[in-house]
Amino acid sequence: MDKLKTYLGWTVDFTVPAGAPAYCEPDSVRWKVFKNPVTSVIAGVCAVLLEFADDRIRSGVWDHSVFPTDPIGRGQRTGTAAMVGIYGPQAAAQRVIRGITNMHAKVEGTTPNGRAYKALDTELLNWVSATATYGWFTAYDRFAKKLSKEDERRFFSEGEEVSKLYGVTYSPKSLDDFYAMMAHLEGDFEAHPINGEFLDIMRSGRAARGLPVWIQRALAHAAIDILPPSVRRVLGLGKEYDLTFFERAAVKAAAWAAETVPAKNSPPAEACERLGLPRDFLWKSEAAQARLLKDWRAAQAPTGETAAAVS
Repeated sequence: MDKLKTYLGWTVDFTVPAGAPAYCEPDSVRWKVFKNPVTSVIAGVCAVLLEFADDRIRSGVWDHSVFPTDPIGRGQRTGTAAMVGIYGPQAAAQRVIRGITNMHAKVEGTTPNGRAYKALDTELLNWVSATATYGWFTAYDRFAKKLSKEDERRFFSEGEEVSKLYGVTYSPKSLDDFYAMMAHLEGDFEAHPINGEFLDIMRSGRAARGLPVWIQRALAHAAIDILPPSVRRVLGLGKEYDLTFFERAAVKAAAWAAETVPAKNSPPAEACERLGLPRDFLWKSEAAQARLLKDWRAAQAPTGETAAAVS
């Protein structure tokens, strides 16, 4: 899949302007988690399934976007928006999110169930944001590296500032908060053929040309594997969607490889360069990252502060 060159008027270049800060710091849990493309695919599919469980979001996406005809292209653009919110310069994130919000302002209608919806309804915005947070955290924790309770606290809190740019008014502070939020909504969740159509695309090999069909199928099954059990039951995703022993091992191996081999042309690597860190910074050991960050922060500090720290 070709890399996007522009998105909503922004030239997609995470390397400039030099030194421009992102909304998350280089040592944030979000920089660590979002760099992994394998768990990001799993997270994205999981988030879509959680969103589509709500008929208002499902109708809004299906009736007012190119998702039914170009789900892969739309997924790529959604991924770019997520990356710019984590790794992009703050000004770029503001510009992209403002463009997305302007588009969403035009989206409203009525579901087949007779429920009115608006894309900028805060209940829907809050749920969409929460599903992404849940998906990315859980996919990384399950298939790449275990995350601690402190990592969980930080990961959830690190997303709040960007979420507010989208109009989000409530962000869960933990997985427990997420489950409580879900419990408030899931009485209206339902199965729908659109979920099956989406999963057929993700499992068929059409999602990423050149990637073996079996691994795409495994990634889709991994996304279903991390769904909250109650949502999976409501969506009717039975044993045919179970992650097999072989698939689980393959997904974990791919996620481990993505943690180990630097993707030096990816947004995370380019963002590291923009801030004056090595492109492979996020793939280095924690000790090596700590040393680099100490030097980096010393270089950022005014001369007086550096001298005071040394003394």
